[in-house]
Amino acid sequence: MPSSDPDPTLAATFRNAPETRSAIDAIVAGLESAQAGIDGARPPRPGGVESLAGWLERFKDSRGRPPLYPYVGSGLGRGPLVELVDGSVKWDLINGIGVHMFGHSDPGMVRAALESALEDVVMEGNLQFNSGSIRFGELLVQQASRGSNLRHVFLTNSGAMANENALKVCQQHAAGAPRVIAFEDCFMGRTTTMAQIGDSAGGRVGIPLNVQVDYMPFHDPTLGEAESIDRAVRHLDQLVARYPGQHSCFIFELVQGEGGFRTAPREFFVPLMERCREAGIPVWDDEVQTFGRNTEMFMYDVLDLGSYVDVVAIGKMSQACAILFTEEFAPKPGLLSGTFIGSASAFHVGHAALSRLRDGGHYGPDGRIARLQEAFREHAGRLVEAHPEWFPPVPLPSGRHDEEWFGGTGGMCRITPFGGDRERIMTCLKHLFDEGVIAFLCGHGPYHIRFLPPVGVMEPGHFGPVFEILERAMALTGDAGD
Repeated sequence: MPSSDPDPTLAATFRNAPETRSAIDAIVAGLESAQAGIDGARPPRPGGVESLAGWLERFKDSRGRPPLYPYVGSGLGRGPLVELVDGSVKWDLINGIGVHMFGHSDPGMVRAALESALEDVVMEGNLQFNSGSIRFGELLVQQASRGSNLRHVFLTNSGAMANENALKVCQQHAAGAPRVIAFEDCFMGRTTTMAQIGDSAGGRVGIPLNVQVDYMPFHDPTLGEAESIDRAVRHLDQLVARYPGQHSCFIFELVQGEGGFRTAPREFFVPLMERCREAGIPVWDDEVQTFGRNTEMFMYDVLDLGSYVDVVAIGKMSQACAILFTEEFAPKPGLLSGTFIGSASAFHVGHAALSRLRDGGHYGPDGRIARLQEAFREHAGRLVEAHPEWFPPVPLPSGRHDEEWFGGTGGMCRITPFGGDRERIMTCLKHLFDEGVIAFLCGHGPYHIRFLPPVGVMEPGHFGPVFEILERAMALTGDAGD
């Protein structure tokens, strides 16, 4: 946009020059023209399979192992649809595990990325940074502080590092208390410390275990609401009594992501957070996966829990990652730093994406994201009703059985065929990919098919062709009893 500064910098003069704006406009117009042929899933073009195979072999040679899916993007897409290098087009319902909330080749996001390319550097850091990262951080603080006491932000370039920083802030506030409390089946990231806190045995094979973690039961609706809450409170009381003054934080996943898109009502969290407050245990809200994709930008606002939150970590769809914290939890100088805080592109595109989500009617009980979850549930319910043979009762670790075959919240959707059997889920995912939909799994047993649709551009009507493909993939997988 033209500068209102009567004496603009050389950079502003360059960015706002008619020639510069015209060039960006021409690229975006060319993009929109190129996208016109992408209107649904389609198979590879002739000769495309060989091209994809060559790229996959190069991947295997450099990484030492093949990828999970034969996915190599061409660099072009249209909203929820993406073209691969073999010329095939697929519905992308996982989006980099929830990163690309405006899907592929969104003209607005491309425009923001092109503008970011005019910056003098690729990466911004803690010592030297441009105005883009300041504007991005300000937007986060403005949105976070509406329903909480969070007042400051620290930016970083990955969700795992955001969680590392959140842990350090909590530990410093708690005078180095060595223990942490987390929910069973939580996922925290892939650093050495986060892999130890995350409740996944496979994620910590061969890693020395030196982090003291106490796991709490998550909400279990099969127990009944009262018993599920009472069980968790009793467990927390035992931990507080057993290790008085030894906990640096309780890590709350308000929706479990990798753990299976498990949700819980406000009534489950409030007594736990109040007990933490009584015991002086900091409350850390991990929203790296939930951020932005529910009926409010922050999940603690959905559940009206902001007054309890001391630190929150966000990432994925925000493009750059961050922690936000209250004035009381502001870290001392030297605790948080790092060479990079993120790329200029991440800050420009992230700011554009969050602004559109904030202002575009996506949030609220009747917003676009709520309507997406409603449409998903309608289609899932019809599929379960039409094919009960694919949806037997799901055995739970407790020995009980669950007959809730689909669920989630907002733009976090899961469906549980074949009794949650991992092998069958993986087989179905491969058929799903071949037929034209990219999804992934979540859960630790039972397992689920996970969808993270691009909530910025996904329409409720898009679930129609997606579920047609899902039904074909399930038929190819076979009945649960086969």
